[in-house]
Amino acid sequence: YKIDTSGMHASVNFKISHLGTSWMMGRFDKFEGTYSYDAEKPNESKISITVDTTSVNTNHAERDSHIRAEGLLNTDNFSSANFVSDSIVFNTETNGVVKGKLTLHGVEKEVSMDIVKVGEGKDPWGGYRTGFEGTMTLRLADFGITRNLGKASETLELTVMLEGIRQ
Repeated sequence: YKIDTSGMHASVNFKISHLGTSWMMGRFDKFEGTYSYDAEKPNESKISITVDTTSVNTNHAERDSHIRAEGLLNTDNFSSANFVSDSIVFNTETNGVVKGKLTLHGVEKEVSMDIVKVGEGKDPWGGYRTGFEGTMTLRLADFGITRNLGKASETLELTVMLEGIRQ
């Protein structure tokens, strides 16, 4: 399956606490990837995704520039983040866990993401699509992002929503 980014049927979103009083929401506008999925053998699935970190978008240009800067994402030196799965285990027909390696800010770490299969079926153009949603919490310091944003902002919640077109 090719992740349908051209049709805007996929997104990489995040939220992080702002001063412990509210949430700051954002997304990455540019990313690409592929995955394999067979409903008969779901635990043999794989995914690979690359995110252009320079495409961070919080609907506030000055804040986006701040996030791209050296103290946070440092996109001049680390312009992409990559995730490659090692294993995918479905505990039920629709719920599972993806484990794999995430490279962010030049640091590679083992991570796990809870996933939900949203659905699958034929599309009106003769293709076949599947959709998934995944969520995980990342501790920024684990990836060398150590700028002090306050205790409430040490972690961020990442949500990946994918719709893929079978190739």
